Amino acid sequence: MDLVTLFVIGVTSLVSFKAFNDRYFFDRFKFNIAGIERGEQWRFFTSGVLHADLQHLFFNMFTLFFFADEVIGSFNSVKFLIIYLASMLGGSFLSYIINRNNYAYSAVGASGAVSGIIYSAILLDPSMRIYFGIPGWIFGIGYMIYSIIGMQRKADNIGHDAHIGGAITGYLITLLYDYNIILDRPFVVGAMLLPIIAVIILIKMNKV
Repeated sequence: MDLVTLFVIGVTSLVSFKAFNDRYFFDRFKFNIAGIERGEQWRFFTSGVLHADLQHLFFNMFTLFFFADEVIGSFNSVKFLIIYLASMLGGSFLSYIINRNNYAYSAVGASGAVSGIIYSAILLDPSMRIYFGIPGWIFGIGYMIYSIIGMQRKADNIGHDAHIGGAITGYLITLLYDYNIILDRPFVVGAMLLPIIAVIILIKMNKV
């Protein structure tokens, strides 16, 4: 495991554990529409190092551990960190756009950042095997479809909109860093673009 991955996991875990036992700290730095409207823009980032509970933290950090090496190996640690942080911001920004009229809306978690790393890793190696041997690019499309459905239903407490915002950000930055991916794997790039287009259409139609 690269040192930058260890650093991200370490910082996220330490801050999350701090917040588990300090409700004021948790409320001060979680993603919250009312807080952002008061000018507390730091919440776009700080919410990404907070988690609701130990299970939430473990799942996100384990997933990051699984996909991070592909991105770091293909690019470098600095570009990995840029994709991670930009995807965190992208996830929070989409959450803000969709929920901006709901001042009670709150969320925490590194899911947006991790989703960006997932999508980046899959673009870099579409044939990588995920759970039960599923090819990475199929997993990526399925992940986005699941998030779109969840975003529309709003029947659970999962921040599906942050997943999508992070995935879109990771997708775009990865292609910006290595545009040859478009020439080498046009089918995969196009297939993973379709659910992104679907999200944009749904937002334009006010269906989410």
